[in-house]
Amino acid sequence: MGVTINCDMGEGFGLYRCGDDAGIMPHIHIANVACGFHASDPSVMRATVRLAAEHGVAVGAHPSFPDLQGFGRREMQMGRDELSACILYQIGALKAFLDEAGLALNHIKPHGALYGAAMRSEHVAHAIADAAELFGVPLLGMAGTLQETVYGQRNIPFIAEYYADLDYDAEGRLIITRQHDAKDPAEAARRAVKVMTEGKATTIEGKDMPMRAETVCIHSDTPGADRLARAVHEALEPWFA
Repeated sequence: MGVTINCDMGEGFGLYRCGDDAGIMPHIHIANVACGFHASDPSVMRATVRLAAEHGVAVGAHPSFPDLQGFGRREMQMGRDELSACILYQIGALKAFLDEAGLALNHIKPHGALYGAAMRSEHVAHAIADAAELFGVPLLGMAGTLQETVYGQRNIPFIAEYYADLDYDAEGRLIITRQHDAKDPAEAARRAVKVMTEGKATTIEGKDMPMRAETVCIHSDTPGADRLARAVHEALEPWFA
């Protein structure tokens, strides 16, 4: 399978909107849909699933810590059983809307602080795997981290991703910010191509680091995400399946 572009979306709530999902959807392959614990609500989830279906975009669950006010970008201390139940609850909610639309659950991608914690904590990574095993779908994560190790030990398919709109520090760690800054679409596209052609990403110090990725992520709440998605899509088209 060739490279894909994925996007975290469906992150509005009630009358509040977050990101231009309609503008982004034509330029991506898979959507990571918020499940209500960091953003979204039943109506937003249903609308996002229907929008994805209209564009032939596969849908995965984007569960988080139960941190609606902090947009899921604050780490929480939860036991393995409690956390796995929390994740199961969210995926189950999204799957109901997928069933309604006649779509299959494509994958699971932890959100924000949960994603970051899974790169450092075995019990968090195992809690995510506990939930994923039930649904039998791949997990998205960062190559060469504890995520990949734990998911591999559990024989759960793993899809490595590169972030087009986040930075990496000198040690190659992903910098997960509470609010995302705008990125130059042309530069983001150039860096994404470098990952595919050379297996290298650029750190905030401007140095190269090894990067293996099968999918490129864009966040819907990054300013100008629709333009960013379009530029990355056009640049990576030769690597699509």
